[in-house]
Amino acid sequence: MTDPEGTQLFHRSMPFSERLGVEVLEHGPTLVRSRLKWDESLCTLGGALHGGALMALADSTGAVCAFLNLPEGGRGTTTVESKTNFLRAVRSGYAVASSRPLHAGRKFVVVETEIHDDDGKLVAKVTQTQAVL
Repeated sequence: MTDPEGTQLFHRSMPFSERLGVEVLEHGPTLVRSRLKWDESLCTLGGALHGGALMALADSTGAVCAFLNLPEGGRGTTTVESKTNFLRAVRSGYAVASSRPLHAGRKFVVVETEIHDDDGKLVAKVTQTQAVL
């Protein structure tokens, strides 16, 4: 089941996530989950979901997680560093991203995101640092 309020938050704050078709499953300060449906238009040769699409899913999910962990007075965040390890391809179904805060400081929020396929297999692991604005 999707989270309409969370999906609206993603699409309003990051219109690119709407263009990609990102749907939010749940959102809160300790966990943000979203998904991206496999689509041929988002693939590389061989039918694998493009790494850039997966990175955009992770970046969007991590950004909302960081936003929900802003310190008092923080107005927003921006990605200043992102590291992705790809472990397997997504060739059908959904890529599901789950983001959790690792550190929520006054100047930076560090978020870890795991992306899994429909079988629950780990597709990618992303660590990103968001600067507090």
